[in-house]
Amino acid sequence: MKSQILSSLDSFPYFTIGAINQLLEDESVAAGTIQTALYRWMKAGQIIQLKKGVYMTRRFFELHRADADFAPMISAILIPQSYLSLEYILQRNAVLSEMTYSVSAVTLKQTRVFENKLGTFTYRNIKTDLYQGFTITEYLGIPIALATVAKALFDFLYLRTWKSNRQSAGYDLAEDLRLNLEDFSEKDQVEFANFIEISKSKKMDQILENLRKTVWRH
Repeated sequence: MKSQILSSLDSFPYFTIGAINQLLEDESVAAGTIQTALYRWMKAGQIIQLKKGVYMTRRFFELHRADADFAPMISAILIPQSYLSLEYILQRNAVLSEMTYSVSAVTLKQTRVFENKLGTFTYRNIKTDLYQGFTITEYLGIPIALATVAKALFDFLYLRTWKSNRQSAGYDLAEDLRLNLEDFSEKDQVEFANFIEISKSKKMDQILENLRKTVWRH
């Protein structure tokens, strides 16, 4: 396989076998030949496998790895029908003070985890009527969906187990989970409450009541 094929892929955020076929412009090249080249490139550290059939060149990785939207871009490539949320967004907005190491997202597809050389990417399933509350930006041609901080907080609490003993009068949810919610704006609080109304979840009603008693006092 010609080395210039690999270098021509350096400008792409990711590539597939189909992309290599297009660059070769030679339909007679056997799939096995391409697979062998991919294996050799991976072994030599020239490419990184993001998931089965999806790759990134080492050169592209080195050029963009420090960019703030690099990890979100990888998440969007792994499952395009997803939005960044949960711990990842809460940490970016200083709501979660503890370090987290995975990039977390929400999807209508099944819950799953991808682990590759770029990190761990987790995806949690949510029902259709709650698949909202995010904005879409673009980075290097890849659309990236990012939850608002209110939606990230909702997803984080909605997808957690809520134990009955947390309904006690003295329980402080924000303190227990080390959530920095004092600076949550009134607009964010209203948005958070709106998602609870949509969810029709008794658990989330109890959570909102707790937060209004302990943090969001008016």
